[in-house]
Formats: sequence, C-alpha cells, structure tokens
Amino acid sequence: MFLAGGCKSDRSTVLKVYNWSDYIDESAIPEFEQWYQEQTGEKVKVIYQTFDINETMLSKIERGKEDFDVVCPSDYIIERMLQNDLLLPLNRDFGDTPNYIDENLSPYVRAQFDKIDGAGKNANDYAVGFMWGTTGILYNAKYVTDEEASTWDVICNEKFRDRIFIKDSPRDVYSQIILYLHQKDIEEGRVTADQLMRYTSDEDIAAVETYMKRVKELVAGWEADFGKDQMTQELGWVNLTWSGDGVWAIEEAKEVGVDLRYVCPKEGFTVWFDGWVIPKYAKNIKAANYWINFMSRPDIVIRNVDVTGYVSVSGAPEVMEAFVDEDLDPIDVSYFFGPSATSVRLDPVLYPDKETIARSTMEHDWGSHTADLVSMWSRVKGNSMNISTILVLAVLVIAIILLILSRMRKSSRRSNKYSGKNARRRR
Repeated sequence: MFLAGGCKSDRSTVLKVYNWSDYIDESAIPEFEQWYQEQTGEKVKVIYQTFDINETMLSKIERGKEDFDVVCPSDYIIERMLQNDLLLPLNRDFGDTPNYIDENLSPYVRAQFDKIDGAGKNANDYAVGFMWGTTGILYNAKYVTDEEASTWDVICNEKFRDRIFIKDSPRDVYSQIILYLHQKDIEEGRVTADQLMRYTSDEDIAAVETYMKRVKELVAGWEADFGKDQMTQELGWVNLTWSGDGVWAIEEAKEVGVDLRYVCPKEGFTVWFDGWVIPKYAKNIKAANYWINFMSRPDIVIRNVDVTGYVSVSGAPEVMEAFVDEDLDPIDVSYFFGPSATSVRLDPVLYPDKETIARSTMEHDWGSHTADLVSMWSRVKGNSMNISTILVLAVLVIAIILLILSRMRKSSRRSNKYSGKNARRRR
C-alpha cells in the first residue's frame, strides 16, 4: 500500500504498520482508526504492509532506514535490534485510556522478555509480546509410542527411517539437539537450559552437526510447511515442528481417523515469541504506542487468535475463558494466567502445563556466529536427495491437489481457529 502524495505526506496522521502475513484480524484496522480518534481526538490512517522473513523486515529498517512506525519481529530479532540501537522505548502513559498492555500481559511472558539480551536495555521497556508457541515432536500414535516420542532422540530412531520430517530451521533444530546432547549435564546441575542457548563454540556446533548427520540418513524430508500435511496423510510418523502446526495437523488428522499427538520432549525445548516494537526511524510514535495498546485489548486479542490460529501472550481472564474446552482435561496454567488458574481445561499443546513449561528455554541471536550456524546446516542437509524424498515429494504434489479440492468443498465448515500457520514465521 502507498500514500497519495508520496513520502512528503503528513506523517502525524499516518501509522505505518509492518507485520507478518496473516497475523491479525485485518477488520480490526479500521476499528483502531476510529478508536484512536475517540481516545485522542486525532485522525490516523493505517498503512498496513506484511513480510514473511524476519531478516527482510530487519534489512529494510537497518539498511534502508524505512520509517515504519510499528513492526512485529521474533524474539532473537528483537534482541538484535536492541543491541544495534534500532528501537525506541515504549510509552505506556495513555492518559484516560486504559493501559491494556500492563493490565493483561502474562507474567510468564514478561519474565521471558527479561531474558532477552538487550545490551543493558530491558526488552520489556522496548517490546510487547504478541504471539508465542513451542517447538516439539508431532507423532503418529499408531506407529510411535508416547515413550518413544518423549525424547528428541526419536528423530534418530532407525524404526522410523524415511518417516521423519524435520523443520528446515537451523536455529530451532540446533537448540533442541544441544539440549538433548547435554541432558546429563542438565540433570546433574552442571549447566542450565538457558545457559545452553549460549553454547555456540566450534565444538558445540560440531557435536550437533555429527548428530544431525546421523539423523539425515533417516529423514524423508526437510520441510518449511509441508510436514504437517505429510503427517495427516500418514506419510510421516515423526515431525520436529512447532506447536501451531501440531494443532492444525492433529485437527485435520482426526477427521480422517489418524491419531496424531504433540509433545515437548523431556530433555527440554524452546519457546518462541513475536512482539511489537517501535523502530528507531518511526515517524508517528504516539499512534504506534496506541496501536500496541489496542492490540493488547482482550476482545481484539481474542479476535486475532480466532482468525490467525496463533496463541496470544495475553494473560487476561477473558482470553483464558474464551478458549476453555470442556472436552479437555484440566491443567495447571497458573504460570501464565495467575494463581487462580491451577485447573483449567485448555489445550496443552497451545498452553503447556506448569510442569512442562519448567523444561523450556528461549533462543537468542547468534550474532557473529550466525554464519557458522548456517554453514553447519548446509553441510548437514547436503545437496543430495534420496529416492524416498523424491517419492514423498511426488506424493505430496498429488496430496496437495487433493487437499485443495477437499478444502474447497469444506471451507465453510472449519473455522480458522488454531490454523497453525507458524511455518512462515520462523528462521
């Protein structure tokens, strides 16, 4: 979208938002414009643009000095932007307008943002979380037992040769495997999961590379988005993936009698976050702060979750109640929603229980070691494509065509809730 008159237009009446594709209920945009005028007496027009890769967004701001007013990067990019002095502090003083940010932000998310390395700056002063999720194992209970799936070593189990799909995401894979390789050190208290997220030495990279080259012999495919479809078609039995993809696949598979499950392995796992920030070159800082506040309003949160399928960082009681499912067993989510939420019927894939989340950690920016990570990943994957992968891809093409036709017939049946579009958001 472009402004009539170009860049010389009065930016005090324009808010430029740069966000992931399919990441809000876009019908809320004109509502924000009206709400902003009601709260401030000022008019604003939102210019809404989207990106699909963190680095694309960062490059436009860092090199081109684009004057976006508010953007939504992932955790490690927030860290990088803080370290490179590319963010402005947030203003939470909205006068007579309620501060939905501080009223509703989950204490768990606030604590996680405290762990972001901001080069002396606290990320909570510069960023407000938007959505979050976990990395884990999606598996077919017909072929894989709960015990087998409970460890990251399931991706190196000979029983599942050519039935394993791995996210083509070096950061996410590396983080899980470094946790697995140091499981004894964690158990015996010699290192913590948080400390392991800083293990980027040549020796550590080499250890993960060695392990993943063993895994490579069993892998049917490295995937960015098609793994969940392979799982629903029973072409895959094990998938290292994200929670949103897991929920989507579980729901789709249930309709055709396939029992898929998702677990966060016992050795530990990572959580990820996306959050709103105001870039250094923003022009409409006031409207940007109001946008973040509006996106934190419970009714807007619920709509965004319903439409996009992601899980909000909001700990508001209205949000919790909106996603209670009486068909589920109660779990302890007090870490996220507060002390009264010790027995709530929520989907544990989307909201891991308190005992499970205790095993989690958060990734960090690799900084100068990023090139080493990318090089390692290239060596692991190599250039070869085995026969199984070729066959899988051929079947995938056919499956996608059939799936599209099927969804066209039933598009009016299924809501977008928990649609699992996470593949586009990561590394």
